[in-house]
Amino acid sequence: MDSEKIDLEGAAGRLVADRWSADDERGVVLLLHGGGQTRHSWHRSGPRFAAAGWTTIALDARGHGDSAWAEDGDYSMDALVGDLAAVASQLAIEPVLVGASMGGMTSLIAVGESAVAARALVLVDVAPRTEPEGVKRILDFMASAPDGFATLEDVADAVAAYNPHRPRPKNLDGLKKNVRQGPDGRWRWHWDPAFLQVRDEPSRATRQDRLGPAAERVQVPTLLVRGAQSDVVSAEGAEELQRLIPHAVVREAAAGHMVAGDDNDVFAHQVVEFLESSGA
Repeated sequence: MDSEKIDLEGAAGRLVADRWSADDERGVVLLLHGGGQTRHSWHRSGPRFAAAGWTTIALDARGHGDSAWAEDGDYSMDALVGDLAAVASQLAIEPVLVGASMGGMTSLIAVGESAVAARALVLVDVAPRTEPEGVKRILDFMASAPDGFATLEDVADAVAAYNPHRPRPKNLDGLKKNVRQGPDGRWRWHWDPAFLQVRDEPSRATRQDRLGPAAERVQVPTLLVRGAQSDVVSAEGAEELQRLIPHAVVREAAAGHMVAGDDNDVFAHQVVEFLESSGA
């Protein structure tokens, strides 16, 4: 199933998305990727949700992929929530929010703080309690090549070292969706380097402080899909989420932190099943 590239307006600029339209439309699913990723991380999930009757929109966050970079360098949680609220206001109906990592935190805070009215909430390996070492590993990987890579082979090597359980791609063309080639011929990740400045801001701790209270106020059907091998969300973190959101459903996939990419078939099935069983 082919997607259509569309433009949406964020709180401070143009946001790019892919849309898969469903014939038997049950609603809209809005997919929000993690930090340092792009909308293409959902390239296998989007068609699956659309085939199940959900028009699906995968969004590039500000400063990521083809979306506009923040001229003022603002990649705070308030900025991301503002973008999500702006996008949701352009949809005809309340969306199901499916957020991975950063996208999940954005969705959880937006719903819990009543910035966005959602039909349901799906958190992909993200919860109010995360494991510091796992989070540090992600940030260290993102910061590990400030001068980029000489070749796509080098990019593939870096990804393979970060995700050793995932098969190294034989065709490297797919990597071009996550890196861009500069005038100097070097390949750099397809996001604004200023985004990484958030890692050392006091706002990172403030963001964590907001997640628990936001979760306690979530009333919509909620699903957490945790990667069984994740070093970011532990079993204890999943249990804490269920204490904060007693009606939340928790499922596991045979995956690490990158659930949709590691075990997409199981992930997509779990989400579709949840939406049907919860009446979302």
